[in-house]
Amino acid sequence: MALKLMLASMASVLMAAPGRNRTVEAPMVAASTGHLALRAAPINPNWIIRGTPVARIADHSTSSDEASLTAVWDCTAGEFRWYFYWDESVVIQEGEVHVTAQDGTGRTLKAGDIAYFRAGTWSTWRVDEYVRKVAFLRKPFPEPLATLYRMRNAMRSKSQSVLG
Repeated sequence: MALKLMLASMASVLMAAPGRNRTVEAPMVAASTGHLALRAAPINPNWIIRGTPVARIADHSTSSDEASLTAVWDCTAGEFRWYFYWDESVVIQEGEVHVTAQDGTGRTLKAGDIAYFRAGTWSTWRVDEYVRKVAFLRKPFPEPLATLYRMRNAMRSKSQSVLG
């Protein structure tokens, strides 16, 4: 299994080598969040606890490997549970939301606040009036690859401390 992962890693490095035919992507994507076209993003009806929250989303950008994306999301009043399929960092731009994590800890997030939600977790969101956030989402690595990545980082930090 480890040999297969090493071969797959080497293949991906070779595929990304300079000079290979790849789509050239813009080095920067910029937009005013107020000018992105929001589209309906209905909340799963089974997750709604109270009210009739209406959510919308606008895509801003996606990484070339499609493992991360940035979006703007907003929602009207209501209370609902939310499952995070991806790691998600949010910056609240407008309004506020009362969030209760699955371990029972709670926090009110207001304009300017930043929060992180780990993939594979639930939280309860209560929006009293309106909330708008910028969301930065990242697909977590599969566990075997994540372990290799952590090992690589540990070896790098050890070699840097020996050299430094």
